[in-house]
Order: sequence, then C-alpha cells, then structure tokens
Amino acid sequence: MKIRVYYEDTDCGGVVYHSNYLNFCERARSELFFQKGLSPHKSDEFFVVKSLEADYKSPAVFGDELFVKTTLLERKSASLVLHQEIKKDEKVLFSMRVKVAYLKNAKPSKIPSEMFEVFKND
Repeated sequence: MKIRVYYEDTDCGGVVYHSNYLNFCERARSELFFQKGLSPHKSDEFFVVKSLEADYKSPAVFGDELFVKTTLLERKSASLVLHQEIKKDEKVLFSMRVKVAYLKNAKPSKIPSEMFEVFKND
C-alpha cells in the first residue's frame, strides 16, 4: 500500500514521528481487508495487536512516498504473526513483527477462513 508523508505525520524537523510508522502499518492491514471487500471489524469481532517488535532503520520525511508490505509469517486458530516493512523506493526504513489476536465478544476466537485469505499476499 502506498502512503504519502504529510506535514501532520512529522515532527518539528520534518521527520516522520516514530509512532506514525505503527499507524501506517495499521492502515495497511486495514486496507488489505477493504481491497477484498471485507472489514477488519464486525460489531463484536475484530483483531487486536497483542505484541510487536519494531525496528527503525532510516527516517522518512515530509513529502516521501512510502510503500507498506505485509507478509503472513505464522497462522494459528486465533492469532496471526505478520511482518510489515515500510520502504522508500527499495530502501527499508522500518520493519516490525506484529502478533494480532482475533476477538469475538471480547474473548479470543477462531479466525474465520475469509480473514486468513486477506493475508495470503500483499
């Protein structure tokens, strides 16, 4: 998914503020669902981030066009482990490993099969 860095995404030096990389990744995960005509949220069913490990490699700045790639690493009945990278051209600026759990009525639940299809390939 392509992302343009806007002024609101940056700190006073014009560099993307660290937490916005997480927002970009979240947006990219949601967009995967929208592209398949699905929603990542159904009234009482949704994914939540359980844990993540982030690696900031190089800064993005105001005006940059970035690309977020999402890859499924591990699939369990009620959780997924994903790898997400943010690149500018071919250079990796940020990467993270994120575990998301699927909840139904606020309890871990089996992920519906159509939800797995969303993460096959970005």
